[in-house]
Amino acid sequence: MSTKPKAARFFLRRVERPAPPPDLATGDLPFSNDDDGFGDQDFRPAQPSVLPEPAHDPAATEAALAAIAAEGLTGRQLRRARLMAQKHQIAFSSDLHAVLELRRAGIDPFSQSTEGEGQDTADAPPRLAAVPNASAPPPDPGRALTRLPGERAQLPGKARQIQPPSTEVRADASLVSEIQRMQQDIARRRRKRLVLLFARLFVFVLIPTIIAGWYFYRVATPVYATYTEFVIQSADQKGGGGLGGLFAGTGLASSQDSNTVQGYLQSREAMLRLEADLGFRKHFQNPDIDPLQRLEADASLEATYDVYQRFVLISHDPTEGLIRLEVMAMDPQTSEAWAKQLIKYAEEQVDQLTQRMRVSQMAVAQAGYDDAQVKLAESQRRLIELQQSFNVLSSDTEVSLITAQIADLEKQLTQEKLSLDQMESNSNPNQARMDPVKRRIATLEEEIASRRALMTEGSAGSNSLAEIQGELLMAEADVKTRQTIMAQALQTMELARIEAGRQVRYLSVSVSPTPPDEPAYPKAFENTMVTLLIMLGIYLMISMTAAILREQVSS
Repeated sequence: MSTKPKAARFFLRRVERPAPPPDLATGDLPFSNDDDGFGDQDFRPAQPSVLPEPAHDPAATEAALAAIAAEGLTGRQLRRARLMAQKHQIAFSSDLHAVLELRRAGIDPFSQSTEGEGQDTADAPPRLAAVPNASAPPPDPGRALTRLPGERAQLPGKARQIQPPSTEVRADASLVSEIQRMQQDIARRRRKRLVLLFARLFVFVLIPTIIAGWYFYRVATPVYATYTEFVIQSADQKGGGGLGGLFAGTGLASSQDSNTVQGYLQSREAMLRLEADLGFRKHFQNPDIDPLQRLEADASLEATYDVYQRFVLISHDPTEGLIRLEVMAMDPQTSEAWAKQLIKYAEEQVDQLTQRMRVSQMAVAQAGYDDAQVKLAESQRRLIELQQSFNVLSSDTEVSLITAQIADLEKQLTQEKLSLDQMESNSNPNQARMDPVKRRIATLEEEIASRRALMTEGSAGSNSLAEIQGELLMAEADVKTRQTIMAQALQTMELARIEAGRQVRYLSVSVSPTPPDEPAYPKAFENTMVTLLIMLGIYLMISMTAAILREQVSS
């Protein structure tokens, strides 16, 4: 089942037109309505397929045309009536005449049942029927050869009546042809631009990608990679209080040491040691290696170091403290040997990290302890010399001894004085008995005074016991002080030894170097895709730059 197409309606509003004057409606025109302006000449082509117009009263026809004009039909309705009249091969001379003839034929051009009938030939040129000019006289054959003044030139031969197409139809046809021409031109330009685009992409993107893929798949020498992981740890993982205890035992505690080892393994010194031990440069000067990875025979140190940086990759994870080492070579055994040698270099570097500090701490502690020993010996020697010079072993002992003697003498003196007082208390004392007592009392007092003088004043040619005690006490105090200092120095040395043991760093290998059995590089597909993306990005950047410059120049 087919559905009739429906076109969008335009200009549906009726235009109010004034009614024609009565004299025009009755047909009393100042000029003949059938005159086409060409006189008796008819230039219209013959259309035998058009049915001849039936005979009608000219006055009635004019009146009907005036009535149709008074209806105020829109331009769209008139075009539709014209197209329907052409479809049904009905002769007409104007749009109003077409409406009139359709109605006489029993066809309503404005009904919905015939809405799509006049749209099939919208793009076809209108077929206008030849309308005979009844009022014109028959053509004179001889007149075509003569020309009167003021008359138009007559064409020889048989004259044909020509009805030009409507202005609207010609405008539509020219617009359609112009649009078609523009569309064809746009399509042609698009095809040309697409061809040029594909040509540029092929030259600047696909050809370099094909060359890169050919190199990675066919030319590049396979490279074997050995992976290893190690961590730098300290001997004492127990931290104290504060931030030191917070980060002790974690990767942050040895981050500085890990960075130092990483920098050393990436340095020229490590490369030179590897060259001297295992022949790093000679390995890459092998003629079996492809030209892009091969080192020249007279390669400089910088060129060798560039190769070292590309084939020895070191990374450090600060959160875990791991150092990852990837060593690449042209055979698996060489890569394994290089990895083990680099780990050995790292262990030596770790040993040297805190060795100077540990040696310095121990040297300072040992120097303090040795100095304390020397000072203690000197103080003890001085004390001994004082004791020998004073013939006193201990000032305290001498003082206590003299004090005891004085106390004993004072006790005897007290008893003698009591005896003397008892004798003198008699009414007739015995003088013979009193004199010895008095002499003993005097002797005891002299002895007590001499003893006391020995403690404070001393005897002839000798120091007093107070001076001897003072010097001995100072010497003994110096000895005790030196002994305390020596004990502290000994404790400091022991603490330094413990701290030096805590500061020892050692390298713990978590993943040992293992020789691979398959090459890790080159990754042909990934590298080819990366080359494609890089070339495409460069092409897009250059194209955008050229377009922007072209736009700036044109503006």
